[in-house]
Amino acid sequence: MKEEASEKGKGIMKPPSAKVSSPCVSICALDVNDICIGCHRHADEIALWTTFSDEQKREVLGKVREREQDALIG
Repeated sequence: MKEEASEKGKGIMKPPSAKVSSPCVSICALDVNDICIGCHRHADEIALWTTFSDEQKREVLGKVREREQDALIG
C-alpha cells in the first residue's frame, strides 16, 4: 500500500486499487505530434481518458513517464 502524508503530517494508506488520477496539469497545448506539452498524453489518450479502465490508465501513465524523460533529454 502507498502511504501519503495528510495535512497533519500523519500518513494515510491508499489501497492499490485506488482510482487512477488524471495527469492533467492544466497546461493544455498539443505539439506537432499531438502530444500535450503539459501532461505528455496523446490527444487520443486525453479524449478517451474517462472511458479507460484503471489498468489502461496505468498503461498511459507509463507512456507519459517515457515521454517526460524524452522531453527532458531531447
